[in-house]
Amino acid sequence: MDGTLIACDSLAADRPFSSGKHRRYGMNIQVVSAPDGVPLWTSWSLPGAVHDTRAARVWKIAERIGAAGLIGLGDKGYVGLSGVVFCPFKGRGKPQWTKDANSEHAKLCSSGERAIARLKNWDVLRCLPCCPQQAGQITRAMLVLQLREAR
Repeated sequence: MDGTLIACDSLAADRPFSSGKHRRYGMNIQVVSAPDGVPLWTSWSLPGAVHDTRAARVWKIAERIGAAGLIGLGDKGYVGLSGVVFCPFKGRGKPQWTKDANSEHAKLCSSGERAIARLKNWDVLRCLPCCPQQAGQITRAMLVLQLREAR
């Protein structure tokens, strides 16, 4: 699982849509992907200022993964979310075994990045030309088209 910012133009009430991390305005979308990089599920949109962990809690992603009897892989933005979502170790001066574990984790998580790249390959998701509240609907429509292409 991973989150991404779907960029949009500045708004009159732009503070909640401003992502400090990306220094852009946009909407936070969560994506769950298969191990081969095919996006399986996308969330509805939340303002860009919402952190990935909070967004995952809003959409109950960890609970759904656990209920399905699966495990999830997340980046450092999901540390502390749940016992079923494995995240890399944080901090500096880590022992070598944690660096090795983080390296293996990164290799496995690359499919989530690939899923987001597949979705953002659609021009409309690079910068929304419409109301940012429609980001979730547009992303879900692109997911349906992406899944249809995968067949």
